[in-house]
Amino acid sequence: MASNYADQRRDYTMGGLSDEDMPTSPFELFGRWLEQAVDASLADPTAMALSTIDAEGRPWQRLVLLKGFSSDGFVFYTNYGSEKAEAISRESRVSLLFPWNELERQVIVGGRAEKVVAAESAAYFLSRPEESQLAAWASRQSRPISSKAVLEQAFSDIKAKFAHGDIPVPDFWGGYRVVPERIEFWQGGAHRLHDRYRYTLADDGDWHWQRLQP
Repeated sequence: MASNYADQRRDYTMGGLSDEDMPTSPFELFGRWLEQAVDASLADPTAMALSTIDAEGRPWQRLVLLKGFSSDGFVFYTNYGSEKAEAISRESRVSLLFPWNELERQVIVGGRAEKVVAAESAAYFLSRPEESQLAAWASRQSRPISSKAVLEQAFSDIKAKFAHGDIPVPDFWGGYRVVPERIEFWQGGAHRLHDRYRYTLADDGDWHWQRLQP
């Protein structure tokens, strides 16, 4: 059954982005936009689409949660045996997309993913709720499973195993930092005259921006 959505459209009227809005560092603007996304009570303001390339050269995307950012990059956590981690081990170049649709904004980050140090992963793991810690142990992320009941049993077994002590940090779990080389900001505009600005990291370590046509 075919569906046609050619007439599905809306205008973008919430505001624009100008040269005067662009700071020297893209992280300053990103931080401001992220704070505004949180203040706007978006359902998942820290959700970002992570795009990787698999062994056959095929792109794949999934949503992960941003757990920290600085001028060093954007951090998320995962199982190091997952499909995303295996893809990153072969090709570290990745892309992130923050889809803040309700604010008529998006941010695209292109760069390389690298593992964070073990101490940083451990500090975050130990800050998680107990159920999240147990789930990290129970799930062999991205591996086939016969039923949800098998996963629930694995969770129960792990919960019993660590019932009388601290839950250790799995050696197969940890963080990645996406070290950016390009960061693009998009703000919807009336009549499809959107505002696009792309920051690019120069060899001297400085960031330079330019306006792009929509």
